[in-house]
Amino acid sequence: MKLVAKTLMMAALFGGAVNLAQAAGDATAGQAKAAVCGACHGADGNSMVPNFPKLAGQGQAYLVKQMQDIKSGARQVPEMAGITPGLSDQDMADLAAYYAGQKAQVGAADPALVELGQKLYRGGSAEAGVTACAACHGANGLGMPEAGFPALSGQHATYIETQLKAFRAAGREDAEGKRRTNDGESKMMQATAARLSDNDIKALSSYLNGLH
Repeated sequence: MKLVAKTLMMAALFGGAVNLAQAAGDATAGQAKAAVCGACHGADGNSMVPNFPKLAGQGQAYLVKQMQDIKSGARQVPEMAGITPGLSDQDMADLAAYYAGQKAQVGAADPALVELGQKLYRGGSAEAGVTACAACHGANGLGMPEAGFPALSGQHATYIETQLKAFRAAGREDAEGKRRTNDGESKMMQATAARLSDNDIKALSSYLNGLH
């Protein structure tokens, strides 16, 4: 409970700002609306393309915030540019409810990278000043929905590696260099990723792909 309380306080202090007072989502309606999303994210939110994130099992509040950020332009994702403008608040809530109810498919970690990935995820690095990832994303990588921290268990290693390197570059950027707004969520991740080497990032990404 102390860890949860501390994490919630961190979210408030850094302005992680997930609006928990959202429209109630209808998962059944969300499934129908998710048809267009399936091309990239998979019918059940388990994308088959490593560049596109898995959405299955992700927290509703987090998913809604990402869609809101993309729609507003705070987060620039070119692949979503033609989709989010047409989404209402209710559409976002319904989609989030559907994906949150799906089960994420877990991959497998590279055995050669497990030791380092596990060390960083569970214990961080005192030498580098890296906080344990599990403090915000949970022991099993299932996230902390009440604080707005996303689930990472089973996520594609390629996608995680890309995002961590972008955060390390002082903003979440896509391959074309589009930067995400410097909100509290980004600042926390920038501070962490700034202390990670390429090998650290590769090990963490691989470990998370197999974490369950």
